[in-house]
Amino acid sequence: MVHADASDFAQVLGNKDAVYAQILEECTALLEGQRNWVCNLANAACLLWHGLKSLDRPSGAVNWAGFYVIDHRDSTQLILGPFHGKVACQVIKLGRGVCGQAASMAKSTLVKDVHAHPDHIACDSETNSELVVPIIRTSDRKVVGVVDIDCADKEGFDEGDKDAIEKLARLLADACDWDV
Repeated sequence: MVHADASDFAQVLGNKDAVYAQILEECTALLEGQRNWVCNLANAACLLWHGLKSLDRPSGAVNWAGFYVIDHRDSTQLILGPFHGKVACQVIKLGRGVCGQAASMAKSTLVKDVHAHPDHIACDSETNSELVVPIIRTSDRKVVGVVDIDCADKEGFDEGDKDAIEKLARLLADACDWDV
């Protein structure tokens, strides 16, 4: 059984590649034998938050890490899923904001300055950059949700972050029983 120490990143402190490798390794272990999406996304949000917070700026300035999922009652919107950070928008229409656009286009979106993004939804005024990656179920290529991470620094995320979060999204896509 995976222990709470899974979210201790002291061994890889300051090495972003090693932090992401640990996030993926620990998440893989936590997913074993568990298909509930709420449970799995809650643990993944915890790993993301603690992993990114263990890094120097800009990654360490993450101020939100979590998920939005397609609402099984209304497939035209995302609803708030498990996360770490300040309270967040509960509902986002597909096509609106960075999350809704990434979900509707099924495409990762890296925004280096959210204030320059024409349709950014400001859930937290301290956010200056954002990375959103769709979670696409392999069996039917359906978007079931998004991974969303925000940073208090401009240019808080780069292509390396995008690549790592896309790996996490692929891992979660087929490890969960989705209600959508």
